[in-house]
Amino acid sequence: MAQTKTKRSPKRAVAQVRYADRFAEADSTYFLKLVIVVLLSTLWLKFVTPFSWNGIPVGAFPLGALIALVGIRLLEKNPIDRKIWFAVLVIVTIISYFVPAGIVI
Repeated sequence: MAQTKTKRSPKRAVAQVRYADRFAEADSTYFLKLVIVVLLSTLWLKFVTPFSWNGIPVGAFPLGALIALVGIRLLEKNPIDRKIWFAVLVIVTIISYFVPAGIVI
C-alpha cells in the first residue's frame, strides 16, 4: 500500500500559534515567580512545644506553602506552568522542613 502525505491545515497551525502566544511571558517574570514560590515555601510556622492533634504530634505548620498554593491556583493561567510551580512548592516545602528556618512561636 502506498503511503500518502497529509498536509497540516492552516487553521490548525494558526490555532497552535495563538495558544503559544497567549501563554508567552518574559523570562524575568517567570524567574520572579520562581523566586516568590521558593521563598514562600520556606516559610514555616514552628512551635516551641509541639502539640498533639488526633494523636499526631504537630511541631510546625507550612503557612507559606498554603499562601503559595492559593496564589498559584488563582494567578497562574498556564496549566503546564501551574504543574511546575506545584512541584517546586512541594519539593522546597519538604526540604525546608528540616532546615532551621521559619517563624518560631
